[in-house]
Amino acid sequence: MSENIKWGMVIDVSKCIACHACTASCRIENKLSTDQNRSWVIETEVGAYPNVHVLKVAQLCNHCEKTPCIEACPVAATGKNGEGIVFVDKEKCIGCYACVEACPYGARIKDQEAKKVDKCDFCAHRLENGLLPVCISTCTTQARYFGDLNDPNSLVSKLLKENKYEVLLPEKELEPNVYYIGIEEYKNFGK
Repeated sequence: MSENIKWGMVIDVSKCIACHACTASCRIENKLSTDQNRSWVIETEVGAYPNVHVLKVAQLCNHCEKTPCIEACPVAATGKNGEGIVFVDKEKCIGCYACVEACPYGARIKDQEAKKVDKCDFCAHRLENGLLPVCISTCTTQARYFGDLNDPNSLVSKLLKENKYEVLLPEKELEPNVYYIGIEEYKNFGK
């Protein structure tokens, strides 16, 4: 493992079956209500009849290098730790939801009751105890991978080296740390 850890995730969309185990386990682990999601799966049809396929894309905070959510927060409640995890300090959060509006991925939760913001933090509490994020541990098809992007021997680094991958919303140039293998193949399905 490298000295300077930079956490990241790789998702292989060809393996995702949209079972939503990631969504359910995340809700349970983070004590969210059924209408709140830190991680979820979007299903969309791609291709042209008769060659149509359902693309399943897991969604979550992309833990970007360039962070409009941090810039938007007027009280510095949103930040990034030394391992690249973008977080919300709920003690500082005033519930203005400026960061929610600034996130192009729709990855922030408005907790109307607490008047706070919530989001994926790669299960930082689990990482501190040597565990993987719960969405990785419960993915039934092993479509999600997690590790140190700065370690060339980590599985995520090897996957990125050996496969063609994309990020979501590349035109935003936010340098996200969540990568998707196989999206291009599915986008072009049936063409």
